[in-house]
Amino acid sequence: MERRKFSREFKLEAVKLVRDRGVSVAQAARDLDVHSNVLRKWVREAVFDPGSAFLGHGIMKPEQQEIERLRRELARMKAERDILKKAAAYFARDSI
Repeated sequence: MERRKFSREFKLEAVKLVRDRGVSVAQAARDLDVHSNVLRKWVREAVFDPGSAFLGHGIMKPEQQEIERLRRELARMKAERDILKKAAAYFARDSI
């Protein structure tokens, strides 16, 4: 069985159904044929960060992009440090 995928618009409309129209999560989940826990997660995500909720697969939030950029920079700096350590050890060995 293949996992179902829902569009951003579908998720936003489902959240509006619960938040704006006052339909209970359980009833809305039954009407939309999704599990109530999934709908609760969508509502929580939309409330927490409405601007970047449901961006899609592979699209990162700005905070996640910054973290990824910093991780790449850290890896590069560690590589540079290791090269300099090896070079220093090499030249220190020759001077003895």
